[in-house]
Amino acid sequence: MSAAPAVCTKWTDEPPHDCGRCERLAQFRADNARRYPDYFNAPVPSFGSPDARLLIVGLAPGLQGANRTGRPFTGDWAGDLLYSTLKTQGLARGEYGERADDGFTLLDCAITNAVRCVPPENKPTPAEINTCRDFLTKQLVQMPNLKAVLTLGQISHNSVLSALAIRKKDHPFAHGATHHTGKITLVASYHCSRYNTNTGVLTTEMFERAVATAKKAAGI
Repeated sequence: MSAAPAVCTKWTDEPPHDCGRCERLAQFRADNARRYPDYFNAPVPSFGSPDARLLIVGLAPGLQGANRTGRPFTGDWAGDLLYSTLKTQGLARGEYGERADDGFTLLDCAITNAVRCVPPENKPTPAEINTCRDFLTKQLVQMPNLKAVLTLGQISHNSVLSALAIRKKDHPFAHGATHHTGKITLVASYHCSRYNTNTGVLTTEMFERAVATAKKAAGI
């Protein structure tokens, strides 16, 4: 009889609401708090359970998306594609309502970002990516049942590799690429952004295949 999976029902080591590690991002949050006082305007916490076997890692919160709602990928086009795909793949249930309290639930997967705070023009600096990686590294360690990581975009992919102390040159980013790294399998996808879908870089079918590959790698 196999042992029961480890249980860790609550995230720890999430960035504090007033995180000031990155001066530029903290100032941008403060500016947005004045412009949009009803927005979340803080580091966006992970969504899902630490007990999940699959982790999805994006780039950073969008100004009118996760920075507004307080939940990764919630409230923008990328979330529309991501969450509809997760539901189609049996990795979520409920109705996605583009808000954090819509009751939408993830099943055996979790979602986070390489950078937790919204960056100006959606472009975090290398220093900000490196600084925020500490939270990603701790998160990967905290997930006892983790079997696969789906990275959305090259920055996310490379940040996960760094968090796992794995050489990037041996595990290059390419859409659909699968890398076996000991206990964790990495599956890479282009980011599900409106730009990528509008330009044809990423189609719905391509994204669905990437998610299905990650689901299989996680043993779900």
